[in-house]
Amino acid sequence: MEKQYLLSVDQSTQGTKALLFDQEGNLICRGDRPHRQIINDAGWVSHDLNEIYSNTLKVVRDVIEKAGIRREQVAGLGISNQRETSAVWDRTDGHPLADAIVWQCSRAKDICARVEESGKAEWVRRTTGINLSPYFPASKLAWFMENVKEAPQKASEGTLCLGTIDSYLVYRLTGGTSFKTDYSNASRTQLFNIHSLEWDEGLCSLFGIPVNALAQVCDSNAWFGDTDLEGYLDNPIPIHGVLGDSHGALFGQGCLEKGMIKTTYGTGSSIMMNIGEKPVISTHGVVTSLAWGMDGRVNYVLEGNINYTGAVITWLKDDLKLITSASETEGLARQANEDDTTYLVPAFTGIGAPYWDSEARAAIVGITRKTRTPELVKAGLECIAYQIADVVEAMSQDAGVRIEELRVDGGPTRNRYLMQFQSDILDIRVLVPDAEELSGIGAAYAAGLALGFFDRSIFGKMKRSMFEPAMDQDARRQKQDGWRAAVGTVLTRS
Repeated sequence: MEKQYLLSVDQSTQGTKALLFDQEGNLICRGDRPHRQIINDAGWVSHDLNEIYSNTLKVVRDVIEKAGIRREQVAGLGISNQRETSAVWDRTDGHPLADAIVWQCSRAKDICARVEESGKAEWVRRTTGINLSPYFPASKLAWFMENVKEAPQKASEGTLCLGTIDSYLVYRLTGGTSFKTDYSNASRTQLFNIHSLEWDEGLCSLFGIPVNALAQVCDSNAWFGDTDLEGYLDNPIPIHGVLGDSHGALFGQGCLEKGMIKTTYGTGSSIMMNIGEKPVISTHGVVTSLAWGMDGRVNYVLEGNINYTGAVITWLKDDLKLITSASETEGLARQANEDDTTYLVPAFTGIGAPYWDSEARAAIVGITRKTRTPELVKAGLECIAYQIADVVEAMSQDAGVRIEELRVDGGPTRNRYLMQFQSDILDIRVLVPDAEELSGIGAAYAAGLALGFFDRSIFGKMKRSMFEPAMDQDARRQKQDGWRAAVGTVLTRS
């Protein structure tokens, strides 16, 4: 039998990637294409949906041709996507009625303020697991309803589609025959009841969203339809794995059981913990979503997002000029005085989970006469680990679970000083995979398992390096106390 391959598309904020895997789970080939970041004078951030769809077709064709395989050897497709970015289009022909509103865009803040004034914010949080914010699609989709001229009329005619990027791509790739989303993406819209597992009519009414304009919610490994990539393939292939990008990374990391947790280190960081088949509404400053639905069963997650992790290193390089490249930070941190008491709290635009103080501002605390460049760089690296440890501890308390290890991914995980310090300050193992592109890998695994292309042994094939805690307990406690005291100096509310 001719060798088969599996495609995965990772549609992210900056661009679209295509990944091609063989049946052993090896990444054979990858390609990517960027798309425009459309920012107007008001600071609104948008994406051109037609450009994203066109790039998706191009990058998939690129990777098949670059790999030199025959088109008939492609067995299926998985999709991971930037979450919360919101789209509106015509059901009859797939034509976008406006540019997508990117997750970063806060143009719908006045809609959230109206909901806040109605006294419904806490009900929204308890129903959806997430705090009322223009970050989430509910207010973005409401903005479309109030500002896109054709939207109300098309809604009344039943020809309006409102959704996230996954549902838009599925719709276009299947020629309009499938309008579906998965549990992970639906749970981030702030319109989905995470307890009853359905679009909530009360929430939709509150935001002015017609329920019939929303996609059918399916398991993440369900059949989402077939695609021939606009005639590129002679025989259509099935789309089976659809996941929001952070959820895809959790799945790709093999965090399948309650208590397993991953952190993606990037400009900011996403910490996500599998909490099993029952939701837990956080009382410690993180949010609750659905991890995924698989084979008729759902898993929930706790998630915390941090604004400044890798961005701290960029600040040290571009603004303070203390380093010329991120690769210098490990050596400088090792040169620093181990007993230095300098802490950097990077609340440049407020501080996120688990503190949520938008008025807080950054501070460098505990400088002495002997604090030099190495000590400041060390403080910059260590503040990444401290912030992540705060969120991990909050999740452990919410879920009532002892966390045994942290699985990590992202560029900063190549810094061995940071990874060792992360292990030391958490007092748990830290596992770093040899693979990148975990979001796309997760979508590929979900699709491949559904198609019988992979079996469950695929999760054991990823190689990882391990960091184990080596810090004395008293030293750990002293450092943690110093960090919490430093954070206390920037908080504007208790």
